[in-house]
Amino acid sequence: MSDTAFDLGPQARAVARLAERVRDDQLAAPTPCPDFAVRNLLGHLLGLSVAFRDAARKDLGTTTDTRANTALPDIGPGWRGDLPKALDDLADAWRDPAAWTGMTRAGGVDLPGAVAAAVAADELVIHGWDLARATGLEYAPDPVALEASYGFLRAAPGDLRQGDGPFGPAVPVPDGAPLLDRTVGLSGRDPGWKP
Repeated sequence: MSDTAFDLGPQARAVARLAERVRDDQLAAPTPCPDFAVRNLLGHLLGLSVAFRDAARKDLGTTTDTRANTALPDIGPGWRGDLPKALDDLADAWRDPAAWTGMTRAGGVDLPGAVAAAVAADELVIHGWDLARATGLEYAPDPVALEASYGFLRAAPGDLRQGDGPFGPAVPVPDGAPLLDRTVGLSGRDPGWKP
């Protein structure tokens, strides 16, 4: 995993473009995230965007202290405007060099700023894939964010990759598979998942 700052903007925009194309009749559809319908996944994306924005700003409090699995996330009536704004704010916050230095917090876990940025990239890449798979949309993650996500997941301790942590057990994927498939596999998802 690299400590080099990168722009989360391209990946945030990729997720926003996917969300924009979600139809209302798809909100109850299943996703690769167990127990999450599309609406819950969108709610999670909104919540994590705010949390990682605040983590970048070192504005620690409720948004950065709340663990992701404390309640089933959902969307409100204004989600189509709220989510793209939250994603833009997330990307803007990580453009500040100070975001990458010192310690911060996300999901109730204290971690170095550069690691928090890698986690944010991972969340956006993997949940972008989840959303695309659930809705049948084409997905091309930002290559820089994809590399950061892959590096973060590969650097995770073996016990996390085995399923003792926030991710399910890694799904074996051939070494020659596309980087997105290998990253998805490390996240505990089957790259071949279909609704």
